[in-house]
Amino acid sequence: MRFEGSETTGPGTCVLDAPDLVTGLAGRGYHTVCIGGTGFFNQKNPLGRVLPGLFSEAHWAPELGVTDPRSTENQASLAVKILGALPREQRVFLFINVSALHQPNRHYVPGATEDSKATQAAALAYVDGQLGPLFQALRRRGPAFCIVCSDHGTAYGEDGYTGHRLGHPVVWTVPYGEFVLPVDSAP
Repeated sequence: MRFEGSETTGPGTCVLDAPDLVTGLAGRGYHTVCIGGTGFFNQKNPLGRVLPGLFSEAHWAPELGVTDPRSTENQASLAVKILGALPREQRVFLFINVSALHQPNRHYVPGATEDSKATQAAALAYVDGQLGPLFQALRRRGPAFCIVCSDHGTAYGEDGYTGHRLGHPVVWTVPYGEFVLPVDSAP
């Protein structure tokens, strides 16, 4: 975002004249889409309307949320549908708040009665298994720059802590990856 006094903006830096990334990309002609999963995106209260309110298109429903064991499948299917309805030349900024990794995630391990590192790992395996159709849809439009990251970690008993609304290194340390999906060359 452009601001007076920036000393690290170089000639190759993309600078947006906006208060946030979503608004800046929309100003550059991107169609902005948010597919929410947690309560921060449910549009049921002032807090749940802030982030979705930045996007030109925002979606949240219980089947996209934390309590639905098929939430990532549902989120990816919705994203594929949205991408398929847009002209291929339309640039898109797609944000998906993958809800399956949040509590509760015990439903990804049969018989589990509490969330744990094992249920978190099972939720992550489930999420990984659902992203193929989304990546294919992005490649059909491609190339697509993707950022995959977490919004927070979760404590499962480390130093006596449980949850993510606390100050602990396992909560602050989040995975991050970026990659480019090339254009699908198949007909």
